[in-house]
Amino acid sequence: MKKLFLNFVLLSFALIAVGCKQDSGKPSQSISTQVNHIKYAKGLVIYKHKGFMIMTIKNPWPNAGKAYIYILKEKTGVIPDSLREFPIINIPLQKIVVTSTTHIPSLEMLGVENTLIGFPHTDYISSEKVREQVDNGKIKDVGSDQSLNTELLIELAPDALVGHGIDNNNPTFDNLQKNGLNVIINGDWNESSPLGKAEWIKFFGALYGLDAKANSIFKSIETNYKKSLQLTQNIKNKPTVFSGAIFENQWYMPQGNSWGALFLNDANANYLWKETKGTGSLSLSFESVLLKAVNADFWIGPGEFTSLAAMASSNSHYTQFKAFKTKKVYAYSTKKGKTGGIIYYELAPNRPDLVLQDLVKILHPELLPNHQLYFFEQLK
Repeated sequence: MKKLFLNFVLLSFALIAVGCKQDSGKPSQSISTQVNHIKYAKGLVIYKHKGFMIMTIKNPWPNAGKAYIYILKEKTGVIPDSLREFPIINIPLQKIVVTSTTHIPSLEMLGVENTLIGFPHTDYISSEKVREQVDNGKIKDVGSDQSLNTELLIELAPDALVGHGIDNNNPTFDNLQKNGLNVIINGDWNESSPLGKAEWIKFFGALYGLDAKANSIFKSIETNYKKSLQLTQNIKNKPTVFSGAIFENQWYMPQGNSWGALFLNDANANYLWKETKGTGSLSLSFESVLLKAVNADFWIGPGEFTSLAAMASSNSHYTQFKAFKTKKVYAYSTKKGKTGGIIYYELAPNRPDLVLQDLVKILHPELLPNHQLYFFEQLK
């Protein structure tokens, strides 16, 4: 329960540090003046050239102060001498290891999920297609997030291992690179905007030479998201909303500029902690939450509870909230994969359009009368 709840607080923060070639983020020659087609993601820059791409990862973790540059080389591409100081990755990839469930939907949407050969904690995977590959032994469990099986990874010899970082200190990745493995940092988890997170499908599109397909997929998601956003613009009624639950005597709640809070804002909700600054989680006392949210209309995302009875059993004080009494408590934790992985954690960052549709349906049901909730469910 403790580990699952931390997943709720951090929401897919795969705590894996990456040691790669570091730079200011700007290649040292004029070819970098090409157009960057990344629109929303703050930490991803991709310049496409004849035979190769320059991909820069900026702000891979909060206050990183550094960037990582990778040269993605096509088979016949010729890399200028001035770029050879950076890691050169041959594309399209044929074999990959990823380290966050949020990467899996991108592979699946691009149709390259069969190239996945390793993943830490395979039980967390919810995708039916990818679970079948796990069950058939095609995807190996490569250890835990912070203690990867180095020997197995070297034996698997992926074309690239995609990891996350919270700092620049990870001996495992250093060792893997010394043994010739390509380690690529991915900073999608550090994006705060819904469309910013989803745009990281272009990261994987670039690795597979499928940038046109990735652009098309993201464009469809963006269009659907904006349609739902437009629906709420003229709604004057803004239901009051709060979120989170108690963990180890602290109530964790999304900060006002966080991914979860921005969804509520776009759904035209009055999120009671919207004025707080930051993109992470607030740590609050129960008393302060009760004082402010006791009469709130909706409670959305109450940790990983799956029923009102379970909530009341865990803490009888939950029953004091109006949203609990009126049964307007909605959770994403009821919908799980075959081995217990929560589908929301895996897919929601990639499909913000579905998340927003759910929230609009919950808060303003008249706007989407035919929509069936995809991630969320009203607790009984």
